[in-house]
Formats: sequence, C-alpha cells, structure tokens
Amino acid sequence: MTRFASYSVGEDSFYGAVAGDGMIALSPAFRQWPGLREAIAAGGLHDLALAAQDRPVTHPEGSFRYDIPIANPEKIICVGVNFPDRNAEYRDGQDAPANMSLFVRFARSFTGHGRPLIRPPETPQLDYEGEIAVVIGTGGRRIPAARAHDHIAALTLCNEGTLRDWVRHAKFNVTQGKNWDSSGAMGPYLVPFTHAAQIEDIRLTTRVNGELRQDDRTSRMLFPIRRQIEYISTFTTLVPGDIIVTGTPTGAGARFDPPRFLQPGDVVEVEATGIGTLRNTVADE
Repeated sequence: MTRFASYSVGEDSFYGAVAGDGMIALSPAFRQWPGLREAIAAGGLHDLALAAQDRPVTHPEGSFRYDIPIANPEKIICVGVNFPDRNAEYRDGQDAPANMSLFVRFARSFTGHGRPLIRPPETPQLDYEGEIAVVIGTGGRRIPAARAHDHIAALTLCNEGTLRDWVRHAKFNVTQGKNWDSSGAMGPYLVPFTHAAQIEDIRLTTRVNGELRQDDRTSRMLFPIRRQIEYISTFTTLVPGDIIVTGTPTGAGARFDPPRFLQPGDVVEVEATGIGTLRNTVADE
C-alpha cells in the first residue's frame, strides 16, 4: 500500500509517496492540490498512488525533513481518557464516562517525524502520549456509527505531547497545556484506510529510550473510533483533512512515582501495527 508524506527540502515544501530509500515527489505534478489535505478532499489518493508507480525517488533518505502529514487541517480534535486503565487513573468512582472528553489542538503544536519535541523554558513537565490519529476523507454532519469508517481517508500516528502543570492551570481547561509550539508530533506519513481491521484491534505502544511505557490495543477503547466520529460530527461538521486523535493508553510519565518527564536527548517512539513508527527526540527551546 502506498504511503504519503509531507516534507521539506530547505525552504521548499513537497508531498509525495514514501519509497524504501527516500521520497517520490508528487506535488510538482499535481499543482491543483497544494497539499495532501486538498488531495484528500478531491478523492485523489488513488491517483497519487498510480502516479507514484511510474516515478523514481526524487529525494533520497537524509535529504529532506518530515512535516506533519496535513499541514493545515481545519480541526484537530483530541479524545481524552479513552482506555480503561487510563480512566482508572481518575479516582472519581466512575467506571466509564457516559460521553467522551474532547479538546482541540492547533497544527503548530505538532512537529514532524524525526524532529525534536520542544521543551519550553516555562516548565520542565513535558510528557508523552502515544496515539493513533484518523484523517477524515469525506465530510459530514451527524454521521451514523455504522457508516463512520466510510468517512476515513487515512491513518497516522501522534505523540500528543503535554505540559502537565499547564493543563492544571484552570479548573476545566487543558488547552494551554496542549498547545505549546512543537510540543507534540504527528506522522511519519499517511496510510490510506481501506478496511476496518486496520484500526479495530491493533497494538499501540510508546517507548522512551527503548523502554516500553505504554502498551494497549484499540479494541479496548472506551469510545471506539466509529463512536468518536458519530459523536463529534453531531455538534460540528467534519470536513476533509480534519484529524481526530483517538486517545492514549496509561503509562504517561506523569503517572510514575516520581514522575518521569521528558528530558533533552530522550528518544520517544510511538508505534502501531500496520501504521508505522513515529520517532522524535527532545530538545530545549
């Protein structure tokens, strides 16, 4: 299956198909689609895959930098507390919430695969959250769960990096702890979504410096992806290129005693079966 990525060479931006030894630039041949968001909106991933079959590698590995796959999504909506063990961390006596917790992130709060997560000088409490992200292909409002998978274009990975003390600055608000520039990562690429088995029961892990920290399966989500799309599209119209970040398992650094927050030089790897591995280092701003 052809995978697609957004990437940069110097000051120039491209999108293309991932090859074993580099990248096949496709954006110069599809100028009607400035980015992968526009290609998805036009139903163009199949055309891009066909075009990639006849083209050589244009940018060898090491000559480019990965960007986040969708540079300018209208919405990035994140689902919180979506695994049983994660829910158990909140000692409120509730086995599972009736409805999902949601918050939004801005695109500039993410960086690409292979780039450093940035720890700001205001706080040392940079934490990791490995997640699977779905990219909407066909928009809609009040989408039934039974048809939700028809609205997914592609899958990618997310490290939903969080500044822990800043999510607790206010009583009901996590926005300011979730949106520091380049505090999280997304990528490396988009894997086209073609069948339910790609997401319904796959393993999701996060490793820090090779140590397994998070490990769970999507089949254990409190709110499956079908339900997420149904619920979110009830109150807002989903459009092509929108991203839903579907929830992280237990095992984030804040839950250790003492907490194990990320340090400059750390390597964080988020991996999911069939989607790939998102790898980032950590650096101070």
